[in-house]
Amino acid sequence: MIEIRVATPADASALVAIYAPYVRETTITFDYEVPNEEDFADRIGETVQAYPYFVAEDNGEILGYAYAHAYKDRAAYDWAVEVSVYVDREKRGNGAGKRLYQALEKALRAQNVAILTACITGGNQDSIEFHEKLGYQKVACFPKIGYKFDQWHDVIWLQKFLTEIEGNLPAFIPFSKL
Repeated sequence: MIEIRVATPADASALVAIYAPYVRETTITFDYEVPNEEDFADRIGETVQAYPYFVAEDNGEILGYAYAHAYKDRAAYDWAVEVSVYVDREKRGNGAGKRLYQALEKALRAQNVAILTACITGGNQDSIEFHEKLGYQKVACFPKIGYKFDQWHDVIWLQKFLTEIEGNLPAFIPFSKL
């Protein structure tokens, strides 16, 4: 049974193992080099101070992870985040990605976040369709903005509203304060 829990720096090794094939073999991420475990652990520790970072586990085995981070570092963007999800490429299709995003949305609502964004490499139709099934809509395309594997790639931005954004919204609450 898949369970969702908050990631910890101790999960870094398993998350690097999931992320590494995406870096080495795909344009899904524009990283050229796989981050080391220490860097990944630092990212997790820093992220959970302000935003949720979750892992999906099945019988103690980590299947994937998802997290949110600031869309931009200006106060006017406090209610908007960018979300990302990575599932072990050998274990996709089991619902872990959807469950991770559901957990993210629940936490982000509690933080008073109103707008989710997702940045997807052009041509990654599986990810675009995954996000659209969850209510995201395409809002932008930046042609040939990323360069990896000796070619230029488009970036597609999708957006989802978690709440109505009329008038004043309650203040953003850091994840560590929930």
